[in-house]
Amino acid sequence: MDLGYRLKKIRRRQGLSLEELAMRGGVSKNLLVRIEANSVSPSYTSLLQILKGFPIDVGDFFNAELDDTHQVVFRGDQQAKLKSTGVAITLHGHIMPGRHISMVQETYLPGADTGENLLRYGREEVGLVMEGEIELTVDHLIHHLVAGDSYYFSTHLPHRFRNLGKVAAKVVSANSM
Repeated sequence: MDLGYRLKKIRRRQGLSLEELAMRGGVSKNLLVRIEANSVSPSYTSLLQILKGFPIDVGDFFNAELDDTHQVVFRGDQQAKLKSTGVAITLHGHIMPGRHISMVQETYLPGADTGENLLRYGREEVGLVMEGEIELTVDHLIHHLVAGDSYYFSTHLPHRFRNLGKVAAKVVSANSM
């Protein structure tokens, strides 16, 4: 595996200069230049330090698709579909490497919710209730939304979605990565 090529490709894909990655990762620019030129191989510890500058974990670094062709259209059968009791979630464009947003289509059957425990994951989310009604709790404040209402909040705040209506509720949202 050409580690230097992989590092350079991912760095450029993320729009980072050598100087910026060096600063973010806490390593010297000279080390990055030598790694990208394959004149030196970093230790595992050095690689972990460098990857903090993206941020990207080791598994994603080694598994990242490096093909420069970018898919533009995602067909229905390419979407990831997740289900739990009364909740169906479809992730749109999830296979796109290096993406910075996530598009999600959610359906909540009457009485369904995201769970008793409030969610937290440190990003941002914006969404639109397309059908039905949703009770949205953010930071322990409860909001009642109906079709046409939208929301925006930082997902580092504890939150939860719940359908208290009599029909399925559909929400479309986007999350920063």
